[in-house]
Amino acid sequence: MARAASLLAEFDPKSLSVFSTTRSDTTDRYFLESGDKIRFFLEEEAVDADGRLNRPKELAVNKIGHGQHDLDPVFDHFSRTPELSDLVSELRFVEPRLLQSMYIFKQPRIGGEVVCHQDSAFLYTEPETVVGFWFALEAASVDNGCLWVLPGGHHLGLKKRFVRQGDDVGFEIIDPEPWPEHDLVPLEVEKGSLVVLHGRLPHRSGSNRSTRSRHAYSVHVIDGRAHYPDDNWLRRSCSMSLRGFSPS
Repeated sequence: MARAASLLAEFDPKSLSVFSTTRSDTTDRYFLESGDKIRFFLEEEAVDADGRLNRPKELAVNKIGHGQHDLDPVFDHFSRTPELSDLVSELRFVEPRLLQSMYIFKQPRIGGEVVCHQDSAFLYTEPETVVGFWFALEAASVDNGCLWVLPGGHHLGLKKRFVRQGDDVGFEIIDPEPWPEHDLVPLEVEKGSLVVLHGRLPHRSGSNRSTRSRHAYSVHVIDGRAHYPDDNWLRRSCSMSLRGFSPS
């Protein structure tokens, strides 16, 4: 958390990029080229109609992503502990590769909703191998936007994929049937908890209208033996190959 605050202190919000899962116009080049960079994305309600911040940047950022696990020594160390490596081995990864990371702020009063989705839709491999590791850096409750999941939902098929379409991105619909969101249950967890998310598990988080933030850190792992299609949205430069759990 201290390192995230330090990175944020160095951030100069001259070019503003809003992150929202409820709008289709927030996947700009700044976002699409963030797979091998450390970039800052703002809450939708932190930007006024003229595109200017309406509050201090410390209370405006939605998340940091998506390459800090490889580019920053503190995040590198946190993402590659022996304990997490052991857990990944227990999940039967043979050649684990850390693909993306996000530091999520879920700001007080304006923390944006994340709609129901499957991680495999965004980080697709053949066969599907992605697993998400979600660290609660602060307590997460229904009041401040905790995760909600669909029990047993990982047995359902993949609903859609988020793919590159030339210079743009969009959803490729596989199954148009809506999620049974009335069956989702909240995952209220204490600070320091780790939630492990199967790539097909439908999950969401509500908006945060409380006075408490809900910081979390997530890192997604895939198996290096699986095929990573070229039409995945998240790309990295050829000079920055995916790494496993060995120290940098």
